[in-house]
Amino acid sequence: MILHKYPYLGNQIGDILQHPENLLFLFDGLDESVHQIDFRSSTLCTNPKWRKDISTIVSNLVKQNLLKGCSMLITSRPARLVSVDTGVFQRIAEIMGFLPGNRLIYFENFFGNKELVEKAFHHVQENDTLYTFCYIPSYCWIVCTVLSMCFSAQPTNSDQLMTSLPKTVTQLFVTFVSNILANHNQNKDGGHTVQELLTSIGWMAEYGVMNHIIVFDKRYLDSFSVRTNKHLFSCFMMESGQPPDVDFTFLHLTLQEFFAALVYFINYNPDRLQEALDKAESYKDGRAEIFLRFLCGLSDSSTRSMLKSHVGELSTQAAKDVVTWIQKNTTKEQSLDKSIVDKRLLLNVFYFLFESRNTFLVSQCIGSNKIDFSGVPLSPLDCSVLSFIIQCCSETEDVNLSKCNIQSEGLKKLIPGLRTSKTLSLEDNDLTDISCPHLASGISNNQTLRTLVLTANNLEGPHFSDLMTALTTSQIEELHLNGNNLTDSSCPHLASGIRNNQTLRILNLSDNNLESPQFSDLMAALSTSRIEELDLHNNNLTDSSCLHLASGIRHNKTLWKLDLSRNSLEGPHFSDLMAAVTTSQIKELW
Repeated sequence: MILHKYPYLGNQIGDILQHPENLLFLFDGLDESVHQIDFRSSTLCTNPKWRKDISTIVSNLVKQNLLKGCSMLITSRPARLVSVDTGVFQRIAEIMGFLPGNRLIYFENFFGNKELVEKAFHHVQENDTLYTFCYIPSYCWIVCTVLSMCFSAQPTNSDQLMTSLPKTVTQLFVTFVSNILANHNQNKDGGHTVQELLTSIGWMAEYGVMNHIIVFDKRYLDSFSVRTNKHLFSCFMMESGQPPDVDFTFLHLTLQEFFAALVYFINYNPDRLQEALDKAESYKDGRAEIFLRFLCGLSDSSTRSMLKSHVGELSTQAAKDVVTWIQKNTTKEQSLDKSIVDKRLLLNVFYFLFESRNTFLVSQCIGSNKIDFSGVPLSPLDCSVLSFIIQCCSETEDVNLSKCNIQSEGLKKLIPGLRTSKTLSLEDNDLTDISCPHLASGISNNQTLRTLVLTANNLEGPHFSDLMTALTTSQIEELHLNGNNLTDSSCPHLASGIRNNQTLRILNLSDNNLESPQFSDLMAALSTSRIEELDLHNNNLTDSSCLHLASGIRHNKTLWKLDLSRNSLEGPHFSDLMAAVTTSQIKELW
C-alpha cells in the first residue's frame, strides 16, 4: 500500500517498518474513501508484507494488530462517523474552525474595503445559517466570493441587492454558479451550450458522489462526454498533473455535490430521480447527505428561478417528486424508536426541510409532534436549523434538548424558535451565566412556556439576575434549577423572581449551595409566593437556616410539599422549623 503511492521508498521500506513507533500514517477523508473500511472486522493482519485489502490494512493499523506502536490520524466529515465504531480510536477531536472573531478577520482580509466588510459581515450576521457555516474556512471563502460577486453586480445600498442575497446553502451555491454564468462569455465556447456542459459535468459529479470519487481522469471525462476545452469548464473544475497523467477536481467538494443535484432538475427523468433518492437514502456513511440537501433546496421555486436566465426552466415535476420524498422520509424517521442514531437521521430530515424553505411543508410534516433530540450533540448550525423548524410549527409544545452540549452561540440561534413552546428542557448542556441573557430573551418573548428545565448547568454568576428578571413577567409554572452551582449570592435574584411571579407553582433548587445569610431573602420571598412544591435537598443547609425556613413556611399559604433531605439541620433552631411545619399547609415533608 505504501509503495503504491511512494515507489521510491522500495529500497528503504524494510528498515522503515522495523521502527513502527516512528511512523505516522495520515488518512485524509474517510468519508470520501472508495473502500468501505469496517473497523469492526475481525480479520487479522499482523505482517506488513501480507497482501490484504485496504479495509483490512487500515482497521488493523488502528487496532494496533499491525505495526504496533505506530500512530494514525484519520479525518472525516462527522456524518461518516455515525456508522463507525469510534470505540477503536484512542482520541476523537472535532475541528471547531473559525470562532466569531476569526470570521470577521477573514472578511476584513478578503474585502479590504471597510464599507464592503461592514455590509457583507452584517448580512451574514443577520443570516444565522450563513454566519454559522462560516466557521468552516472553505465556506467562508465561498460566502465571501458570492457576496463580492453580488456587490459587483449591483450597488451595495440597493434594497433589491439585500433581498437577493442568499439565505440557505443551496441559495449560496445557486448564486455562486449563476454569477459565474452571468459573467461568462458564451461566445468563447463556440456554440456548446451552458446546459449541455452542466448536464455532462452534473452526471459525472453525481457518479462521483455516489461512488466516493472526487478526482476524475480523462476516462471519466470521456465517459460522460465532458469537454475540457471550453472556457466555462475551467470556471468549475481545477486541473492538476502533467500529460498524460492529468486529473480534474471540482473547485470544492460541495460544488460537486451541488452539480450532482442540479442535473436532476436540468435533465429530469422520474425513474432516474427516484432511483437516486432511494440509493442516496440507503447509504449509511453520509456520502449523499449534502447531495440530498441540495435536491431539497432546489425544490424551492424562488431558489431555482435564479438560474432560469442561464439554463432555462428547471423541472417543476422534479421539485414535486422531491417534496413527496421529503414527506415520506419525515413520516418514516418520526416513527423510529428514537435512539441516538434515529435522532441524527431525523436531524438530517430537518436539514432537508430547512433547505426547502417550504414552511407549509414543515408544518405539515412535523405538526404538533414532540421535538426530542436529547443526547444528540447540537452544533450552532444544528440549532439554527432547529429554530427554523420550530418556528414553522407553532403548535409544537414540547421540546427536549437535554444533554445536547448546546453552547452559548447555539442557544442564541435557538431561542427565536422557542416562542410558542409549552415545555422546554435544556438539562445538562454546560450552560453558564453568559447564557442567561439569551434564556431571558426567550422567556420574555414566550407567554405559553409553562415548564422550564435547566437542571445540571452552571448558571451562577452576574447574569443570573437577567434570567430571574425575565421570570417575573413569565407564565412559568414549573422551574428546575437543581444542580446549577447556585450559592447564597443568587438568593436575592431568586427572591426577586419568585416574589414578582404570580404563576410559579413548582420550584426545584436541589443540589446547589444556598446556605448563608442571604438565604433569608429567598425565604422571605417564599412567604408571599404561590409556590406549592419546593425542593431544597442537598443544599448544605444547617441549623442556622431553620429560622429562615420557619418564617417562609409559616407565612406561605400554598406550600404542601417540601424536600429538605440531605442537609444538616440538626441544632437548637430545628424545633422552630418543626413548629412552623405543624401550622402550615405542608402534607409531604422530607
